[in-house]
This record gives sequence, C-alpha cells and structure tokens, in this order.
Amino acid sequence: MNQPQSQPLKRFLALDTSTACLALAVMENDKVLHAIKAAGERNHSVHLLPLIQKGLAEAGVAASGIDGIAVGIGPGSYTGTRIAVTAAKTLAWAWNVPVAGISSLHALAWSGLVTATGADRGENWVIPLMDARRGQAYTAWFRAKGGDMPVRLKEDAIRLMEDWADEIGRAWKDMPAEERPDGVWFVGDAGKHEAAIERLRDVMGDRLHTAACDMEGEPVGRLGADRLMQGTTDNVHALVPNYTQLAEAEKLLRKP
Repeated sequence: MNQPQSQPLKRFLALDTSTACLALAVMENDKVLHAIKAAGERNHSVHLLPLIQKGLAEAGVAASGIDGIAVGIGPGSYTGTRIAVTAAKTLAWAWNVPVAGISSLHALAWSGLVTATGADRGENWVIPLMDARRGQAYTAWFRAKGGDMPVRLKEDAIRLMEDWADEIGRAWKDMPAEERPDGVWFVGDAGKHEAAIERLRDVMGDRLHTAACDMEGEPVGRLGADRLMQGTTDNVHALVPNYTQLAEAEKLLRKP
C-alpha cells in the first residue's frame, strides 16, 4: 500500500480476538511499529488491555497519539470476537477517534501467507478456516499474488466443509488450465478438516496445500490501517460482530 509523500502521519491500533490467538498491531500509516500475538482464548478478556498498553509502549506511541482503531469483527469465537469489538468501541469513544471493522477471515488468510512456507510465492487461492464443529467451518475465499493483501473472491460464511471443497473443486475444473493458480492453500484450522480438503487431491495434485497458522498481528494491522486511511470507518455505536450464526445458547432459547 503506497501512500503519497504528502500523506500526513497517522497512528492506528488494530486488534483481533476472534481466535485462540489474540493479535494486535500499532501502525504508523501502513508501517507496522509493533505487533503482538498471544495465545490463550479463555484469557483474552484478562490480557487484552494490558497487551494494548504494552503494544503502545513498545511502539513509543501514547494513547493520546492514536488516530483510529481497527478491530476484527469475526466470524470466529462468539465470546472472543465480542471482547475485541467491545474494547475497540469503548476506546474509540473514550479517545474520540474513528473505528473500523475488518474481516477476521481476511486477516487469517493473510496470516497464512505470512507464516506458511511457500504460500507467498506465485499466485494462489487462499481459503482461511476457523473450525465451527459438526463438519463446518467459518471460511471465505481469496486470491493473492505473492505476499500482497489477499483479494476477496467469496464472502465470509459458515459452510459445510464437504460442500465447500466440492465448490472449490468445480471452480478449478471449470478454469482453463493456463489460468489456474500456482497453489491452493487452506490455512488456519486446516488440520481439523483434512478429510474434506483431501477430496481435492485428485483434482489439484501437488498444488493443494494445507497450513496450520495462528492469527498474526501484522495482517490485522495492515488491513485495519488500509480501511482507516481510506476513511471507510464505522459508526462506533452500530459496529457489531459478524457472528454468521447464532450462539448455541441462543439457538436453545429460540427452540419452540
């Protein structure tokens, strides 16, 4: 993301707690000043604010110097996603700065490119996966060239993995051979859906790859900075998590 030289310096905080890995970054325009990744989903509510303070201190940025906040809005962990969104909205209101929601699956797709060996080479399809149990996953579909920001091909949704793999396989078969990507990468909770993914092996051969990866702070920060620098922000009171499905407790309450 190249900005004009006249672009004034802006500093942003970006955070995501949609997975078992808490990820945050402090940005100066599109430059990462400091990024943090911390495991422990059950403790996100305890560790988020101290890690924000640590991230700002390590980046040498005071809270008063933050010009905007970006937050992963899911889909993902129901409770985890609410933690980051609530914190982002509260801080944005208290600091009187804009807030922007980003797709946690978009950030996970980019995290896969950053961390998986070979995923950042050539042109690839990248399919991020967050396990949603019962053969389902929170997932989307992106195209990426090298390590650049992935470009969305399909929206975030919860999908049955067998059906999802079949849909991706059909798209591959329907493409002229010379237009097919160099690789197809399932990243994130890929190991939990190995059987469904392997259905594509006969179709894609050695271009099919899986890579377990955590959410990384840098992609969260870069996606957040991209939205904030474009001025495409959200209403601080209206921003809500993208759950894509009801929580289990809500489903039980709504049963007749």
